[in-house]
Amino acid sequence: MQSQLDQVKAAGATRIIQEQSTDTKRDWSQLDKLLKDVRVGDTVVVTSFDQIAHSARHLLEIVKTLDAAGAAFKVIDHGIDTSTPHGQLLPVLLSAITDFERQIIRQRQAEGIDMAKRQGRYKGRKPTAMAKATEVLELNAHGLTKQKIADQLGIGVASIYRILKNHTTPKKTRKKKLKKPVDKPTRESVAEQLSLFSWDVKR
Repeated sequence: MQSQLDQVKAAGATRIIQEQSTDTKRDWSQLDKLLKDVRVGDTVVVTSFDQIAHSARHLLEIVKTLDAAGAAFKVIDHGIDTSTPHGQLLPVLLSAITDFERQIIRQRQAEGIDMAKRQGRYKGRKPTAMAKATEVLELNAHGLTKQKIADQLGIGVASIYRILKNHTTPKKTRKKKLKKPVDKPTRESVAEQLSLFSWDVKR
């Protein structure tokens, strides 16, 4: 620990930040605070990658955050400094590494599923939110709010709305009674009425 402190001080660090860790867990709260406080022109110095990140993906996120803030990143043991042309290749390399790791994970998952299928142990994906439609309808019938239903069943509120929408019978629209059109008198019918009226008068 003291040797690491001596190295970062020798590298020009003026503010030292240390994380608290146990045998089973490491606290990253100081790192989060540092990433929020970093400013343009700052340089974050560490002795090695494992002192600031727990995976290649985590390291890539840190480097991108520092770059967006206008700060540089320096790793003493590997001679990396993102303020230099060579150091600027670090995000590119990390992106390639994380993509490679992602592909390896997917390949292993596919191989595991294939082996489980051959051995008859593959049960497929876990039931989705729609599989809990009956429970959603029952809780909704008891007057629970959509948020409470979501919290109780461990699914999203959007799923609650979707389930209720799919299982709600649309209201029957009343058919409007159409009034029978009143026949407008034609010129001929008017003439007949007038002639009849006149005929009555003459008699």
